[in-house]
Amino acid sequence: MAEPRRNAHDGRPDERRDVRPAPGERVRRGAGEEGDAGAGVGEDVARLWAEVVATACRTVADGLVVGTSGNVSARLGDLVLVTPSGVPYDRLTPADLTGVDLTGRQVLGTLVPTSELPMHLAVYRATDARAVVHTHAVHATAVSTLVPELPLVHYMAAALGGPVRVAPYAPYGTDELAGNMLRALAGRSGCLLRNHGTITYGATLDQAYDRTAQLEWMCRLWLTAASVPGLAPTLLTEAQVAEVGERLKGYGQRR
Repeated sequence: MAEPRRNAHDGRPDERRDVRPAPGERVRRGAGEEGDAGAGVGEDVARLWAEVVATACRTVADGLVVGTSGNVSARLGDLVLVTPSGVPYDRLTPADLTGVDLTGRQVLGTLVPTSELPMHLAVYRATDARAVVHTHAVHATAVSTLVPELPLVHYMAAALGGPVRVAPYAPYGTDELAGNMLRALAGRSGCLLRNHGTITYGATLDQAYDRTAQLEWMCRLWLTAASVPGLAPTLLTEAQVAEVGERLKGYGQRR
């Protein structure tokens, strides 16, 4: 028997899912491949995959993850495109397209999906999210070890729905972690994962990413202010943050 592939992130064997089609079902293959019927993936799927890869590369470039420690996904109908396990993002190509349905059954590609797939799917099942970004950002992870909720040090907490909660620790890739995350996300579009990192979602990959970057910035701000000897940062009230939330609904350009 061949030795199972190793997950480059944690050294554990990757378990391949049975991706054989049901009787009468046509196989959908990775971008650039053609199935028996001679049909490859559609332009929308290929375009969205390119955006997933670009967003994943951005998390590395901006210092939000190291190596392959985070993951990114996007939803198109009942299809979820997700970064594969243990593959450096700058090496991903159109042919590496990896997709699952909402039950987690792999329907596109041959690479094993991220080990954090349960978290991504839990978000899609419970919310109207179209994109999810998970990182191991340094400042946010540090805050997750210190408090049960990020102190309201800045009004942009409103962009995530209010005070950002910390989900209790559970091993990565487990349903327990996905459940803890969902409870912390109630009424929010982002949360911290204790001793682990962050997860945010949005209507687009850009929005999910911006929320991740904003959360990391707020965590860095609080850690910086709280580190001044003899002083404590002033904090906003939940009412003040809620007021900003209403104002943000009209923020930006109107078409």
